[in-house]
Formats: sequence, structure tokens, C-alpha cells
Amino acid sequence: MSSVSVLYDAPGPRARLRNRVIGVAATIGIAALIWLVIDRLAGHGQFSAAMWEPFQYTRTQERLLHGLQDTLLAFAFAAVLSLALGTLLAAGRLSDHRPVRWFSTAFVEFFRAMPLVIMIFALYQGLFSDAPMWALVIGLTLYNGSVQAEIFRAGINAVPRGQSEAAYALGMRKTQVMGTVLVPQAFRAMLPSVLSQLVVTLKDTSLGYIITYEELLYVGKLIAGTTSTPEGYPYVPVVMVIAPVYIGLCLALSGLAKWIEARGRRSRKGTPPTPAAGTPGAAGADPLGPAGAALAAAVPAPAAPEHDLGAVPRDARPEPPATKE
Repeated sequence: MSSVSVLYDAPGPRARLRNRVIGVAATIGIAALIWLVIDRLAGHGQFSAAMWEPFQYTRTQERLLHGLQDTLLAFAFAAVLSLALGTLLAAGRLSDHRPVRWFSTAFVEFFRAMPLVIMIFALYQGLFSDAPMWALVIGLTLYNGSVQAEIFRAGINAVPRGQSEAAYALGMRKTQVMGTVLVPQAFRAMLPSVLSQLVVTLKDTSLGYIITYEELLYVGKLIAGTTSTPEGYPYVPVVMVIAPVYIGLCLALSGLAKWIEARGRRSRKGTPPTPAAGTPGAAGADPLGPAGAALAAAVPAPAAPEHDLGAVPRDARPEPPATKE
């Protein structure tokens, strides 16, 4: 396969030089911006030993670990419940019953358009003032479940219509068509989008700080706000510690998505199974299977006609009788 691009012309010498100059200039600009930020932070004492001293204490490390555990707990509940709710809503939107389809559509459109912060705060103030975790989990479930429902519905509708029509022609019910024909084919296509939305769910757990749920961001805010140093409060060091944790968790989910997708591609590239001896399609087997072999044995072969001149050699054919003149 040729490596020449057919979408655009290959850059010439002047274009390559221009691209190289632009790349070098962009690199220098980004490096200068990073140096400027570091210089300003250092000028405000954010890299002094006093600012980073609280992270040496066991109490601070335990609080950060507890915040990470609460973050993962809220994410686990929200992920499972949002996937379950998304499945139900997608089935409702694809239902043949109009009331079910209308209710599912209204539910999805309402909670997908509602700001997540407002939902979490309203649930906390109205129903779960004593259980902030459930206010966060239910808010995440309602919002992300509505988004997951649209992902599921789009994935199922992306399957060619001929697949479902062939299944209906075989007499299958709609539940059988969905469970055995459409969903397995749509699963691989919508898996990256589903896992990407789970990454969004993980990041949205940080909104729990507005309702005093002790997740990672709230714990970091408490540590920074209750620790005073000669240089001030260590908000920037806390952010520098917490941000890599969120980035690592999101990268882990993204890596899981890539691994599942790669494994699915490898399974599709497997060699086709070889038919067993005596089964239709095997070498030397009757294409109709055992039933065809039994039928061929029961029906005798047709006999050749008695006066088939086409089967008799020309030299052995009888001469026609002579006629009298």
C-alpha cells in the first residue's frame, strides 16, 4: 500500500521549512509560558519547603487517601446506576408503545439539559441533607444515565436495518432481536463512547465539594484552608498533588477502553472454525447433511432409456431397412 497521501499534496521544500520554523517557534513560546508560570509561582513562595511540609505528615496523607476512597466509591455507584438507567431509557426510547417512548424521551431530554450542579444541590437540600454521598450519586446517575441512553440508542440504530429485518423474517420477537442480533453488534461500536462518558462521571465526582461530601477535592480544600504557613495557604501545592491523581484515574479508564477495543479487534480476526466431518460444508460431506445422504440412498438412480441412440456408438446402430424402388 502506497504511503503517498491522496487527500492533499505533499509539502515542498519551502512548506517543510515553514512548518519547521512554526514548530520551533511554538515550542519556544510554550516553554516561555511554562517558565513564566513557574517564575510567578516561585515568586509567591509556592515552591518553598514550608508550603510542602504538610504533605509529610501522616494525618494529611490519611485524609487524602480517605478522600480518594470516597471519590472511587461515589464513582462506582454512579457508574453502575447510570449504565443501568441508560439501558432502561434506551429500551424505552426504542419501544413500540407510545406512552413508554414519550416518557423516556421526556426524561432523557429534561435531565440531560439540567445543569448537574443544580441537580446535586437541589437533591442535597431537599432530600439528602444527611447523606451527601447519595445526593451526589443520584445527581450523577440522572445526568449521565440520560447521556448513556442516547449513546445506546444511537449505537443500536447504527446497525444496518437488514439485520433486524432478517431476524423478524425468521419469526423472532423484538426482545430476541434486540438481545441476540442488535445489541451484540452495537456493543463494540458504542463501547468507546460509553467509557468516555464514564471518564466524565469520574471527573464530575469533584462537584461533591459543594455539598460537603468528603471526596478528594473537598479534602484537599480542607487541608489547604486549615494549614497556615509563613508564605500563606498551600492551595497551589494541594492542586499540584490532587490533579495528577485525577489525571491518572482518567488515563486508567482510557487505557481500559483501548485494551477492550484492541481485544475486540483481535477476536474478530480469528480464523473461522473448520466444519467437522459429516457436517454440511465439510470436505467430502453431503451439502444437505445426513438427511440428504439418506434421501439419496432411498431414491434409486433413473435408468437409461432403452432406445437412447445418443448412448449407442454410431458403428453399432442398426442400418435402416432398404426401400423398394
